[in-house]
Amino acid sequence: MTKPRRPHRLIPKISGQTYLWLAMLIFGASSAITRKLTEIGAQHFISDRNPISLCNVLFVGNICALIVLILIYWRQWNKATLKQLSRKDWVNLTAVAILSGALAPGLIFQALALTGVNNVILVGRLEPPLTLALSVWLLKERVGVWEFMGAVAAFVGVTLTILLQPPESAMMNMGGLHLGLGELLVAAGSVAVAVSTIIGKKHLSQIPLGIYSIFRTALGTVIFFCIALILYGSDHFADVLSPFLWQWMFLYGGLIVVVGQSFWIKGLKTATVSVASLVASFTPIAGIMAAYLILGEAPTLAQYVGGSVILVGIFLSQVGILRQTNSRVAFGKVNSIPAEQQVETNMGFKGI
Repeated sequence: MTKPRRPHRLIPKISGQTYLWLAMLIFGASSAITRKLTEIGAQHFISDRNPISLCNVLFVGNICALIVLILIYWRQWNKATLKQLSRKDWVNLTAVAILSGALAPGLIFQALALTGVNNVILVGRLEPPLTLALSVWLLKERVGVWEFMGAVAAFVGVTLTILLQPPESAMMNMGGLHLGLGELLVAAGSVAVAVSTIIGKKHLSQIPLGIYSIFRTALGTVIFFCIALILYGSDHFADVLSPFLWQWMFLYGGLIVVVGQSFWIKGLKTATVSVASLVASFTPIAGIMAAYLILGEAPTLAQYVGGSVILVGIFLSQVGILRQTNSRVAFGKVNSIPAEQQVETNMGFKGI
């Protein structure tokens, strides 16, 4: 008599690629969901304050992300592993936490208050060509023709998106050139992430991914909290424990942070860099579609023009990655800090 099959074997196993695609869709919608939550909060003021302010969303979202990372990577935080880290390692980890864990998210969230979601998504594509340029300049990395053309196209697309914007109130006049303040904040955030990526590639390649992720998120959250208190005053986080805020943060934290991060990490464990990079490159498209479906924000002429050129750049870059068939970096598993950073450069801002 044959034994009956176990129930779990009848359920098809979800592939790493599927997890990555689901995470990409969630992260792509993060900016639109963030803007929508702040609009909901604006309709339910508490003592003349928006309980779902961008700072509250970022702060609470980071706390949720930290909890998820600790649950996944807590075993890496052991005495033996920590003893192997030098003072220089901790200094570089701190620099990365400040740049990509506090400064960049703060700038991007502030930009969401000043400009359209599509602008934030498209101008954020400045990060890949900046990272590539810094890698060539500082790390002496060799760049293929396809990657170079893709970076140039992405840079041109971002420039067109910024320069073709119609005049708005939140614009700065720089030598007769009118630039949107929100777009400039996104560009500054992209520079911060690019610099942190270079630091990670050069100095942190041997650091366990769990220590890197948890330290960056934890210290970045603390630094962001302190900076916000200095800039906006002690009452800026007065509503951080508001039940109204937390009922919506369960949606944001549960969907984008917990589910999104869990799917992303699960997918990276089995996917190659080339596959993960290809999936991540679709994030801007998912973000623009989410902005239209959730906010009714249709792309403007400037966004159509700049976005089209950016998509060409993404395509060219992906061709270059796929042509590196014999490269261990391009096709190895995503199990190191440089590999994860390479993938996330293609993805852009993930909502936390």
